[in-house]
Amino acid sequence: YAWDANEEFLFKAMVAFAMRKYSRRSTTQISNVLLCNVTDRVSFWFVVTDSSKNVTTVPGSEVEAAVRMNRNRINNAFLLSDKTLQFLKITSTLSPPVEPSTPVWLIVFGVVLCLIVAGIVFLVVAGIRQRKKKNKESTERENLEEKGEVTVTVENGIPCEALDLKAGHINGVFAADDERFTSL
Repeated sequence: YAWDANEEFLFKAMVAFAMRKYSRRSTTQISNVLLCNVTDRVSFWFVVTDSSKNVTTVPGSEVEAAVRMNRNRINNAFLLSDKTLQFLKITSTLSPPVEPSTPVWLIVFGVVLCLIVAGIVFLVVAGIRQRKKKNKESTERENLEEKGEVTVTVENGIPCEALDLKAGHINGVFAADDERFTSL
């Protein structure tokens, strides 16, 4: 934006405000802030004079401390930030790190604890279901055996017919036409 006499007045007023706030002297006026070597790129240096002795300048360390203390207000007055309004020899103020309302370790602990509890509940429920299923299958098998019905057993995932031991069972591999040559 354009740097004109009004902007210079605002800057001088903000520096005078910072000096009054810092040193608690109400004698610093806008006329005590002098701007020197103002360029088109809004680059300049400034000094603050002591109002009781119009010739004497305020020490640079005091001006730096006053600007550092009120830097946020100066930036806000010009709608700028520490990246856009730069004071040489005065380090930019960093905003304090944001701290969450709950500690991070507590959140991580809660998540891990919930996962462990959910895993334990899953294992218990799966075990109960498996036991009920196994008990149900064994009672059904016992009921069928008591009735004398032929059951189909499953071994290694393959259904097999139960042997009827009373009638016997003929193995088709060995029962061939060759029996006529072999006498028993």
